[in-house]
Amino acid sequence: MTTEVTRDVAIANVTITGGTFVEDLRAVKMVWKRELIRYSRNRIRIVTSLAQPILFLFVLGSGLSPLISSSSGPHVNFKTFMFPGVIAMTILFTAIFSAVSIVWDREFGFLREMMVAPVRRGALVTGKTLGGATVATMQGVIMLALGPLVGVGYNPILLVEMILLMSLCAMMLTAIGVVAASRMQQVESFQVVMQLFVLPMFFLAGAIFPLTGLPTWLSILTRIDPLAYIVDPMRRAVFDHLHVSAAAKAKFSPDLHWGHWLLPVPVELALVVALTLGCLGVAVAMFSKQD
Repeated sequence: MTTEVTRDVAIANVTITGGTFVEDLRAVKMVWKRELIRYSRNRIRIVTSLAQPILFLFVLGSGLSPLISSSSGPHVNFKTFMFPGVIAMTILFTAIFSAVSIVWDREFGFLREMMVAPVRRGALVTGKTLGGATVATMQGVIMLALGPLVGVGYNPILLVEMILLMSLCAMMLTAIGVVAASRMQQVESFQVVMQLFVLPMFFLAGAIFPLTGLPTWLSILTRIDPLAYIVDPMRRAVFDHLHVSAAAKAKFSPDLHWGHWLLPVPVELALVVALTLGCLGVAVAMFSKQD
């Protein structure tokens, strides 16, 4: 009789978790923190992720600067033009690297353990996206610190604007990567698929050339590239805090147009937010179908 009473008391003290908002927030925090821990313990990743953007900025930028300056005036630094695009490049590759960890977790069985946790799948997706976006933003901040080397000073307002834009860029790109990784079973497959999208997304975003005077087919492709709608606000922010001629600004920061309509920055950011939320919704739906 005593044994049965003890057992009943033990069962009564068991708390069935899962489904509450507070518990979902706790899950988001845990997954987010896991991404930061993995990032902080992998210093080689921090360094190597900056190698290609620095190569583009200082090698390609220095090589093209004489050609651009000879036709645009001696006071135009082409590396300054490339700077926002290279920051976006840094965030792009870091965000995709964060998304590929989902495939690794699936291969090693850790994802299955996360999926059986008594929390909503949306909390796991949100935590993963926030973690990847935080890591990508941190990498972007490191590149942002190199601004004075390319003529972009440490203006407090500019720094705040850039960090906010970088955070939004990181969220969008990580959400896209999570959607791509949600159905991938092997890391090799994910890498092949993403290579088909990552480099075209970077080059078509106007990161290394202005989006004016392009052939019609190329102009259409640039307008459907989601990265273009965050690179343009970054470049506008940078050039708004530089002392350059109106002609140079018109050539190197011509702003994004749909036909003859100049897209305001709020519209561009609204498109980025809409795409981010849409990708998160798709990712949650795809993860909810998994066992």
